[in-house]
Parts: sequence; structure tokens; C-alpha cells
Amino acid sequence: MTAGPGSRNFFVGLLKSATSLSQLSQTHAQVIVHGLQYDLAIVTKLTHKLSDVKAIHKARQLFLTIPKPDLFLFNVLVKGFSKNESPLASISLYAHLRNNTSLTPDEFTYAFAISGAVGFKDDKYGILLHSHSVVDGLASNLFVGSALVDLYFKFSQVELAQKVFDGMSERDTVLWNTMISGLARNCCFFGSIRAFSDMFARGMPFDSRTLAAVIPAVAELNELQVGMGIHCLTMKEGMDYDVYVLTGLVSLYSKCGEIDTARFLFGKISHPDVVCYNAMIAGYASNNDTESSVRLFKEFLALGEKVNPSTIVGLIPVSYPFGHLQLTSSIQSFCLKSGFLSDSFVSTALTTVYCRLNEIESARQLFDESPKKSLASWNSMISGCTQNGLTEMAISLFREMMSVFSPNPTTITSILSACAQLGLLSLGKWVHNLIESKNLESNIFVKTALVDMYGKCGSIVEARELFDLMTEKNVVTWNAMISGYGLHGHGNEALELYNEMLHTGVAPNGVTFLSILYACSHTGLVREGDNIFKSMVLDHGFEPLAEHYACMVDILGRAGQLVQALEFIRKMPIEPGVVVWGSLLGACMTHKDKSIARVASEKLFELDPGNTGYYVLLSNIYSADRNFPKAALVRQVVKNRKLEKTPGCTLIEIGETTHVFTAGDRSHPRTMEIYAMLDKLTGKLKEGGFQTETITALHDIEEEEKELMVKVHSEKLAIAFGLIATEPGTEIRIIKNLRVCLDCHNATKLISKITERVIVVRDANRFHHFKDGVCSCGDYW
Repeated sequence: MTAGPGSRNFFVGLLKSATSLSQLSQTHAQVIVHGLQYDLAIVTKLTHKLSDVKAIHKARQLFLTIPKPDLFLFNVLVKGFSKNESPLASISLYAHLRNNTSLTPDEFTYAFAISGAVGFKDDKYGILLHSHSVVDGLASNLFVGSALVDLYFKFSQVELAQKVFDGMSERDTVLWNTMISGLARNCCFFGSIRAFSDMFARGMPFDSRTLAAVIPAVAELNELQVGMGIHCLTMKEGMDYDVYVLTGLVSLYSKCGEIDTARFLFGKISHPDVVCYNAMIAGYASNNDTESSVRLFKEFLALGEKVNPSTIVGLIPVSYPFGHLQLTSSIQSFCLKSGFLSDSFVSTALTTVYCRLNEIESARQLFDESPKKSLASWNSMISGCTQNGLTEMAISLFREMMSVFSPNPTTITSILSACAQLGLLSLGKWVHNLIESKNLESNIFVKTALVDMYGKCGSIVEARELFDLMTEKNVVTWNAMISGYGLHGHGNEALELYNEMLHTGVAPNGVTFLSILYACSHTGLVREGDNIFKSMVLDHGFEPLAEHYACMVDILGRAGQLVQALEFIRKMPIEPGVVVWGSLLGACMTHKDKSIARVASEKLFELDPGNTGYYVLLSNIYSADRNFPKAALVRQVVKNRKLEKTPGCTLIEIGETTHVFTAGDRSHPRTMEIYAMLDKLTGKLKEGGFQTETITALHDIEEEEKELMVKVHSEKLAIAFGLIATEPGTEIRIIKNLRVCLDCHNATKLISKITERVIVVRDANRFHHFKDGVCSCGDYW
């Protein structure tokens, strides 16, 4: 057919040049006038163009007028639905093609339908399409394989994406790019870099998109040397003027703290667009140069350019929020006026900053008012609650989120942190099962969070088993395991692991030293702790923080070397603060040294006059020394200043239900049974020769009343409830918000022997495992 007016080629040419719905509608009208409304070539091109201008509903109506559409037309509409965020329509059309026509799906049908399946909240449709493609022998097709890899990465199914990729006999640049960018998006930054290295080693051709995909992974790991190598490669291949690559390099150097280099590269971009400006604005903000960030933002506005949500996200001081509450509020006001506040990325960034500034009410209001909450929005709010100690709110939000979204690694790490804080082992195990069902176990951050959760929930054996199974470990992973050993008083195991970490070449950080010193402190490893402290400075060039000095004071103090601890404090190169003097005062309580306690308490009353805990400690020291008048005097100061002591409470989990007890609590539905069990235990304890430790109880009441007060401490009530609410022989786990008292510690040892139960207690400092009348701490806590 010729291309004359009214011919097929004429109308196809008109449709190719059309750029609006109006032009397409006019051309369609002429097609009908010329009787070509059923011509498949014209209808296919018109369907394609309608989907391009977002008129997918009209494309569907047009499709329905064709009595016998061919496979090509089906594919165009399946692709159109996918591109226009109509996943259900895309899958429905695929199903209609498969079940109600004589046509057979080809590689394009599968690729477009799989792309549409990305729009669902879970991956079940994608998995079904994958199965169909296997049956039809198309799963290994390059086009289909690339779509599957992308699908699995979108749902954080890293292992499945890797499996599909590994099974591909043929790989092109597009597939490699999908793999590299997908790994980076799922926080598998090492994997992304390895994939790029593998691609390069195999001699595969790469393009600017390859480099733009791997650079973010390098930036997240702050691998400056690797980044500089890639920068050299871009120059060698003549890609150093590609705007996408340059923009990625600007972000890379910014995140590595090389802001001058980032600024220089930004200047090399001849006509920077909004994406380039966004990278530089975010670069300044991530280097705590908010002044330059705001100035560049204003400069961009002055050019008459339109900012987008990414511009705002880059401007928001997420990396360095402290001291920038007013700026954050101003940005929120700007967003409200500009209509950006409804964007989930913007509201999420603002929520994150408010959470980090401990402005939880502002964060929650912003979150609740957000019209469209993304998974990132939920993650930000859950993480913020966890970081601010609002763990119950975090868990409640997590349960609510599960009805809307499938969790990703960020969600999982946040909720595992909440479980660790509360010691909720049952919920932690449920989350572990969820991780397995969602195939998220390959993520290093998720595995690390699991190790941390099991360690902090008292299951140190399970924590070590998971740790040993990890093929890839970063410094955070090692820290989590070392810290877990410290909490359980396994100082020698912590030391062995620390030495193994050094042997593997992983560089320790401040948290590592804090964790290993803590472990030494709770096991009486004075010499080892001293060696590590010196090594931290001399071998690793790390400048100790106040917390590290406090750990050394704790190590010396717990070992009874109070004079040496005081001397250590006086020789500190920095001014000792609350945490250092607090460690010394705690040691004075353990060893009943009132003279040094007086020195420490005077400093603490001066530095932190509103903290009741120091007054209580000093009062207890005087009571232990039977200096009751002075103990009363200290307590009177607390009363006069109207200071309030943190009430002690103990939590116990029975099944999936948590029960919280306070001293003398009678609010529990099974109070009668609990107190009956407590009376029974008290009788057996006395038969076993146990004497109540009442020395630190109030001195101005009768001895019998003191014994009664100590008897109803919250941990004793929780243990009594555990004994009546669980099967004989099962382990009892409780969590105390304060340090367990001497009387409860001694009583629990004997209760474990009398009842033949293992009792695990997590107090404010560490874990105590009671079995057969002995505590794992060796009475050293």
C-alpha cells in the first residue's frame, strides 16, 4: 500500500508524529472515516501512542473493538498497562490471552507482564508468571530473564534474582546493569561492586548506565579508592562528561567527604539539570554544610528552574539534623506552600529528621497526615520510634504496616531492634520466620540484626549459630556478637572473637572497643581490658571517647581497684563527665567504699543534680555501712528537691503475651495464685537457710517490714507468675529495667535449685543465667 492520503502508511506516519491525545483522537476519527478502523497495523500503533500519552483507558476501549487481535497487539496493550501502573489489567490481559485465545505468549508477552507484576504489593503474580515462562521454555530468554531479575529485586528477593541471573546462558549489558543496580538498591553494596568487577573481568561491554548503577554502591560504602578507580575508568573510556556519570561521581565524592572534588565535578557539567543540582545540594547537606546547600537551592530557584521532590529531600538535613530544627520547620512550610508535602519521599525525609531530633509528635503528625504512605514512610516512623525508645509504638506500627506492605530489609532491622530492646524473643522468632518466608536471609543487615536480637533476648547460642553461618560479615556484625557475649558475661569468648575479627582484617571501630571493654568489665578481665584500651590508642590510632574511659573505670571499679580507678579519672586528658563518675559510684556501692563514693557523688550532684539514681546509690552505700543517719539525710534531699526515682518493673513473656509487674503489684488477674506461690517459695527459701538481704532497705521501719518490702520486688513476682504459668522444667525469662538487687539475685539462685528451673534475668546491665543454685555471673555484676 502506498503512503498517499487515506492509506495505512499515511496514518501510521501521522500517528508516529502525534504528541497529544487531541492529535491522536483526530487521527483516529480520520481512520474511521477512511474505513481502516480494523486495520491491525494502524490500531496497534494507535494503542501504543495512547498508552504513551497516559490514555490507557482509551487504548483498552480501542482494543476491545478488534474482533481478532494478534499477539503483537496483545503485547502492546500488556506493556501499556504495565507502563501506566495498571498491574491488575496487565495480568488480566495476559491471562485472557493465555486462556481464551489460540495465541501463545512469547518472550515479549512475559517480559511486559512480569514488569506489570512489579506493581503489586507482593511477588505472587511474578512467581506465577515465572513458573509459566519455565513451562513455555522462555525463562532463560534474555528479555524475560532481565524482567525477572528486576522483579525479584523490586521485592527484595535477592537470592531469587541471583538464581535467575546465574541460570542465564546469555547475558547482555542490560542484564548486567539490572543486576548491578538491583543489588545496590537492596543494600547489597559489596555484591553490586563484585558484579561490576565480574562483568569487567569477563570483558563484557559496559556503558554509562553501568557506571551510574555501580557508583551509588561505592558511595554507600564510602570506598573512596574504589570510586577513584571507577572515575579513572570513566576518563579512559571517554564517559567522564556523561551527565549521569558525573552526577553519580558528585554524590560519591560528597558521601566520602571530598566535597571540594564534588564541587569541581559539578562545575564540569556544562548545563546542569535539576538532577545535577539535587546531587550537589544533597552533597553539601550530607557534609554538614547547610549554608552552602541552602545557598545553592536559592541559586537554582533564582534561575527560574522548578525544583522537584528530590531537591527538597537533598536539602533536608537528614545526615546532620542536630541544631537544624528551625531549618527543617522552614523547609516543611515551603513544602506546604509548594505542594510537595504530599510527596512520600519528602514527608519521609522530614519524618526522619523530626525523629532524630526527638520531635516524635511532629514526626507522627506528619506521618498520619501523609495522604500516600510508602514503605519508606512506614520504615522511617517505625525506626524513629525504635531509636527513641518507643518500642511498643514501633511494634504496633509494624503490625499495622503488614496489612498494607510486605516488609523489606529496613523494616526488618528496625523491628528486630525493637524486639531486642524489649527482649521480646517470641516476636523476634516470629520475625525470623517472616525473614525466611520472604527470602531476606541473604541481606547482611538483616542477618546482623538477627544476631543482635538473639543476643539481647538471651539466646546467645542461637546468636552464635547465625553468626557462624554468615559468609559475609561487616564490622557491625562482629560488634553485635562481641556485644552479645559481653551482655552474657562471656568475656573470654568475646576476647577470642575480637582477636579473630582482627585476624580477618576487619578494622575495629569505636563500638567494637566499647563492646570488648564492656565484656572485660563484666568478667573481671582487668589486665586484658587495660591492654585493649592501650592498643586502641597506640595500635589503631583511635581517640577514646567518654564512654571508653567510663568502661575502664568500670573495669577497675568492679575488680575492687577503686583507688586506681580514681587515679585513672584524674589523669584523663578530657574532662570526666556523668558517665565516668557514675561508673565509679556504682563500683563504690558494690565494694561499700563510702569515702570515694562521697567524691564521686559530689561530682555527680554538680553535673547532673536532677538524677535520683545517684542519691539512691549513695544512700544505699551509707545503709550498707550502717550509717543510717547519713542515708536518711541523702533521702531527705531527694524529698526536698521533689526528685522521683525511676520505678522498678519486670517484664515476662508467656506465649505471645507480655506481663509487667511492679513492686508490691496486685493488679494482675492471677494475683492470688502469684502471692500463694511467693509464700510457698519464701517458706522453702527459709528451709534452705536463705536470709533476706535487707541492709539497703529503709532503715526507719521494723526488720520484719523490710523483709516484706524486699519479698514483693517486681522480679520475684514475675518469677512466681512464670512458675504457675509455664510447664514444669521449662525455662523462665524475665527482664528488669534496673539493676537486679542483691536480695533478688541471691533468692533467684536458690529458687532455680528448688524448682529445678533455668531462670534467665536481663537487668539494666547484663544477663544472669540461674541454674542449680548458681548464677552465670559468678556473683560478679
